[in-house]
Amino acid sequence: MPNQNADPKTIRVTLVKSPIGFPYPQKRTAKALGLGHMNVTVEHLDTPALRGMLKKIIHLVRIEE
Repeated sequence: MPNQNADPKTIRVTLVKSPIGFPYPQKRTAKALGLGHMNVTVEHLDTPALRGMLKKIIHLVRIEE
């Protein structure tokens, strides 16, 4: 059973490369993460769904744990 008192881990994601010229699903993934513009940083809870989304656009973002 996981410890419920522990703080949930967060991941900081920064868009460092423009999704222009990449397939439409990759553009939509970046937008869904809240990365609408270059050099925008957002924080998300570390979940398997988030990890899957980041795996699809790893070439466009910088990830800090």
